[in-house]
Amino acid sequence: MAVSRPPEPDRVLPKPWHSRGYLPHFDGPFLLQSLTLRLYDAVPDSRVQAWKSELAWAENLPAMDPRDIELRKRIARYEDAGHGNCWLRDDRIASLVENALLHFDGERYRLIAWCVMPNHVHGLIETRENRPLASIIHSWKSFTAHSANQILDRSGDFWFREYFDRFVRDERHFRSAVAYIEENPVKAGLARLREEWRWSSAWWKRIE
Repeated sequence: MAVSRPPEPDRVLPKPWHSRGYLPHFDGPFLLQSLTLRLYDAVPDSRVQAWKSELAWAENLPAMDPRDIELRKRIARYEDAGHGNCWLRDDRIASLVENALLHFDGERYRLIAWCVMPNHVHGLIETRENRPLASIIHSWKSFTAHSANQILDRSGDFWFREYFDRFVRDERHFRSAVAYIEENPVKAGLARLREEWRWSSAWWKRIE
């Protein structure tokens, strides 16, 4: 699959964010998806499997099943603790990833909120017709993994093979998802205020 090339990663300021101030319509044909991608070493698979066993977790649990909620909380806490190489802490890599998210905003999807953390990325997008979520994420991951490995002079896995996605049900869920994404640096102790974290939609709102 050919990978579209976002702007060069050494640019500090990415492409303009087309979706500022945008509020979605919940009765339309498009889907709102809350997403999390993490680096391959952010949360060891052995630890996740141990948690699943401890919680008696099973595939295809309902979204609000307490076991699934607890598993996601544990993974999020572990991510926020900053485990692994945390390559996204490097401004060159954070800029690369942010540019990739912004590059097709307004064309292949609408980017509503995002946050690039040291070892994972949160995003909220509205999909477009004939643009499957899996293809969008594959494009992001494929391009950024290749480019980041070149910058870091390394090879091998960069992103964890799987990603987390959740359909946003209604306006209340939407606002909660945006707040969760933009508050993540504050919760992780990386910023005092959400708008102080450079690699997020909250920072862009500050400069509107």
